Amino acid sequence: MITMIAAIAKNNALGKDNDLIWHLPSDLKRFKKTTSGHHILMGRNTFESIGKPLPNRTTIIITRNKNYSKEGCLVAHSLEEAIQMAAKDAAIYIIGGAQIYKEAIDKKLVDTLDITQVHHEFEADVFFPIIDLDYWEETKRVDFEADEKNKYNYSFITYKMKTN
Repeated sequence: MITMIAAIAKNNALGKDNDLIWHLPSDLKRFKKTTSGHHILMGRNTFESIGKPLPNRTTIIITRNKNYSKEGCLVAHSLEEAIQMAAKDAAIYIIGGAQIYKEAIDKKLVDTLDITQVHHEFEADVFFPIIDLDYWEETKRVDFEADEKNKYNYSFITYKMKTN
């Protein structure tokens, strides 16, 4: 199973200046729990914004640069190559960025969208692709109110690709 996992704002904002716009500890905790023990696939810019391989995960960086390497990470030169490298993993996670998300959706390479919807609009320079409900079906939603640790209302939403 290949899942795209992302935290997106109401206006589909993902980030600005190669960084996250908001801080939701609940989302980060869920991300860690969900992806631990699995392959995480990401574009080079996303990796550079994180700065290091995440613990207890196999990091695959996707880049067109044939000379790129990072200690502790695997490097692929296409999304398909990255997926092939992770093929033995029962749960592969695509974690960004915007170009990788768009390519994965356009090529229908993913089965599931694991979305944290932040119920606020933000100024951003990168955006998540529109979730086309002709192709995706919401199968699970858990809503949360803002609290002392999480500044915004948010929802954890799972979408599965429709089988038509």
